[in-house]
Amino acid sequence: MNTTLSGSSASRPDLDWSQVRETILMVNLAIAQLEMAMRDSSGSVEVLTNSFTGMYGNMMGLVEAAQTLPDSPVKHSIQELGVNVSGQMQQAIIAFQFYDRLSQRLTHISHSLENLTGIVRDPARLYNPFAWNELQQQIRSKYTMEDEKLMFDTVVETGDVKLALEQYVSRKQEAAGGSDDIELF
Repeated sequence: MNTTLSGSSASRPDLDWSQVRETILMVNLAIAQLEMAMRDSSGSVEVLTNSFTGMYGNMMGLVEAAQTLPDSPVKHSIQELGVNVSGQMQQAIIAFQFYDRLSQRLTHISHSLENLTGIVRDPARLYNPFAWNELQQQIRSKYTMEDEKLMFDTVVETGDVKLALEQYVSRKQEAAGGSDDIELF
């Protein structure tokens, strides 16, 4: 998909100036920012995930090795601390998995914005409700979680992002037994 723009711009308007072109330019900027953020963070998170996975394996090796030691308070302390640290490492690995989910969502957003610019750029599709419906269905089909689909449906039906987010939080709280300690990511 060609996302390059030429011609008139808001800083250099002429008779060819277009708010559509300016919209595409701003959407392309958002896409570039998303892509740059994902690229910059991806390598670091991969290193952290691999490091924690390796440390977890080493810690469990130490706990197992401590089992061969004669019974003593030191042995029990090593085993207890090892189990505690390995549990914390497992929690960190799970947190990195949530980052992976975030990265997938940002990738979907980036692709959706690219597809949006394709419609806005093409006058034949810009004024075609079937093209917009196709875009919406394509975006919805990328969602894997039911909560995401429900949020999408609410926004499309009502146009109200705040309502969609409130419903999402409410469903998460119900699933967690009404607790206010819902971590959104």
